[in-house]
Amino acid sequence: MDPDPENEPSGTVGGADAGNLPVFRSLALESIPVPDYADVIVLPVPRGASAEPRVWAEELFSLESMPGWVAALMGLRQAVVGLMGISRAPAGVFAVAAVSGEEALISADDTHMDFRCGVAYDAGARLLRVTTAVRLKGWRGRLYFAPVRLLHPLVVHAMMARTIRRLTLLP
Repeated sequence: MDPDPENEPSGTVGGADAGNLPVFRSLALESIPVPDYADVIVLPVPRGASAEPRVWAEELFSLESMPGWVAALMGLRQAVVGLMGISRAPAGVFAVAAVSGEEALISADDTHMDFRCGVAYDAGARLLRVTTAVRLKGWRGRLYFAPVRLLHPLVVHAMMARTIRRLTLLP
């Protein structure tokens, strides 16, 4: 198979309709193009939701959208990291750093890892996409991220589902 898109039939890439291909671009992956960990989670959104990526990102990381068990894990994180020589997360660590097009970027760097989270809303397809990219630094970063790696997709999915409910039910 020839990977050259110019040799593909008109309107297709890799044999698929180019209009229906998922987009794998993200501000998170532009910032950390070769991550040690990355994931992308996409959920459908009912009609009538805000199309503003900053609104989605701010709500996603708000305490109100955080399920109780996720808030408990964040509290546990704050209590335990000091034992590993990692600083506690400061207030505002999940503030929106930039917005470009349909995506907001959350960016945090520390001694143990660099974290990027792109929160995008595709209004046409009514899809919420959260892209996470992490660059680990040293043994502390690897040790810290070992349990996080297992829980991260569950945590993000739960936060996204709660955010979608909140933003589609609010007046």
